[in-house]
Amino acid sequence: MTTTYVSTSPRPSELPRVSLAVKGTERVVIESVTPSVDCGRYPIKRALGGRVDVGADIFKDGHDLISARIVYCHADDRADRVAPLEFEFNPDRWFGSFRPDALGRWQYGVEAWPDPIRTWSVELRKRVEAGQDTAPELLEGARLLRIASARPDGGGGARQQLLDVAARLEATSAPIYERLSLALSDVWHESASGPLRPEDVARFAPMLGLVVDREEAAFAVWYELFPRSQTASSKRHGTFADVERRLPELASLGFDVIYLPPIHPIGRDHRKGKNNALKAAPDDVGSPWAIGAREGGHAAVHPELGTVDDFVRLVRAAKEFGMEIAIDFALQCAPDHPWVKEHPEWFFVRVDGSVRYAENPPKKYEDIYPLNLWCADREALWDACRDLLLYWAARGVRSFRVDNPHTKPLAFWEWVIAEVQRAYPDVVFLSEAFTRPKRMKTLSKLGFSQSYTYFTWKNTKEDLVEYLTELTQTEMTEYFRPNFFANTPDILHEYLQTGGRPAFRARLLLAGTLAPVYGLYSGYELCEHTPLHPGSEEYLNSEKYQIVVRDWNAPGNIKQDVARLNRIRRENPALQRLDNLTFLETDSDEILAFAKRAYGNEIIVVVNLDPHRVHETMVDVPGVLLGLEPGSVYQVFDLMSGERYQWQAGENYVRLDPLEKPGHLFRIERS
Repeated sequence: MTTTYVSTSPRPSELPRVSLAVKGTERVVIESVTPSVDCGRYPIKRALGGRVDVGADIFKDGHDLISARIVYCHADDRADRVAPLEFEFNPDRWFGSFRPDALGRWQYGVEAWPDPIRTWSVELRKRVEAGQDTAPELLEGARLLRIASARPDGGGGARQQLLDVAARLEATSAPIYERLSLALSDVWHESASGPLRPEDVARFAPMLGLVVDREEAAFAVWYELFPRSQTASSKRHGTFADVERRLPELASLGFDVIYLPPIHPIGRDHRKGKNNALKAAPDDVGSPWAIGAREGGHAAVHPELGTVDDFVRLVRAAKEFGMEIAIDFALQCAPDHPWVKEHPEWFFVRVDGSVRYAENPPKKYEDIYPLNLWCADREALWDACRDLLLYWAARGVRSFRVDNPHTKPLAFWEWVIAEVQRAYPDVVFLSEAFTRPKRMKTLSKLGFSQSYTYFTWKNTKEDLVEYLTELTQTEMTEYFRPNFFANTPDILHEYLQTGGRPAFRARLLLAGTLAPVYGLYSGYELCEHTPLHPGSEEYLNSEKYQIVVRDWNAPGNIKQDVARLNRIRRENPALQRLDNLTFLETDSDEILAFAKRAYGNEIIVVVNLDPHRVHETMVDVPGVLLGLEPGSVYQVFDLMSGERYQWQAGENYVRLDPLEKPGHLFRIERS
């Protein structure tokens, strides 16, 4: 029996006819342009004056030569700027760079075109070396130069120069060697550079985005303090004036940004008591994050802190000390915030008509109503939130620490940050997003200048190496600026709870040398380490719910470490970059070693991660890292202690007693 299979596919004659003709004129292919974040969906970031290194794969059919360039422009520019791209045979790629010179939004891309003049010049040189007839080639060169002189973007002296050279190449009565000498000279090449015709140019599309921030977005030290605690008595509420009196000390410690938690009126309905008690006593001051009361909302200040004018005075005073004041931007309201009555539609309303308060089970925040930024009236709500940022920016604030941005729409942040930076391009946004990695990264991609990180939970050598490798050696360097806060009012890690003063010194050294931006919450310099209860990361008698009076010169403080480290950071460019980290091999799981190098400045940091025990190890510093032969000798100077040692390219012995010193911060000194 024979089985016949019948094909249901169409016969070739039934297939739709597809034209293979391509009507475009671009002959050059441009691929894999870097840097780029998510194929250009998001902009890369640089600080003002920082270099953008651009790379691209560029090629075409045939053997003709190609020329290429970077095209870039600021949002306010009327025309593109250009920078050259140079070809590197291996890996068959083009490279170039440019430095943006203004804050704000930029675009950049790559253009390339067939370059017949360069091709002709190279071929002519080959013919001369081979002893071939060059007369026809000289006439061909003259033709190309005449075409170049007619370009619409040419003119003036350059156009006339090309015409003069063309005429001399065509002068057959002149000696051939004179014509060849002119043809092979470089005097006219700059005038002839560029595409012969606009239609020859291929441009990588779409253009890529770039956000340029001020330098403090990429290198700074933050210090968080509660203004109400800047007092000598828990019976007296601290003021902006009290903060102003602390500015000289904070400046001497080397801080750049003084960050204040919410400074607005604090709600009375469902106010929290000490240690987050659900019932507040009559004299309890409540949580500053329960924003709003009868005195006003986000555009008002707590009356016991002072007035808006007093705040503006504080901002100006900080500037005189070379510092700035950052404030908290928390999009949430206390039940008695004016918006609750004026705009109930801006909140999450339950079926029974009640407004939903904030929850993060098992935590409950009855004193906080979250805003519904996807509500039906969201356009008015978004505008109101933007106007709050503009209000404080107009009063001198240039840094905002944003509370829990991951609980708000990503689209809102992309919009509002662009809106604010359009008016104030020097504004810095710090994202406090302790959330899943992809959301944390996306917040940075869409506009946040800096981000909190998982650093506080990375305390082992393995965890630190893995996390810092991701932060410093991947695409994240193009958009993510980590701010290594060593502690926060919400995070007192077990490492600090149990490690005592050595733990605080070790984490300070790590935060200040691993990342160009780091921060401390006040009390860190006093090594405050008592948790609410075992297993909790909350502080006992947390400043979030009460006034905390401190002796800033209490015995055992590490203020000297803080001041010295911050001075060292300013004096050593290697500590001002994120992407120059190299981990060094050690034979101890408790000792972390790494190197950072920039502009001839070479730093080696060695830290004992165990705050309880002495550890010793051999630190391997490869000679190739320093450009030295194996065994070559050099000096290392400990910038923290003033000690000096002789090291060699290769292995070097280190012993660290946490009670004496948490580690070494070496600067390499070559003879």
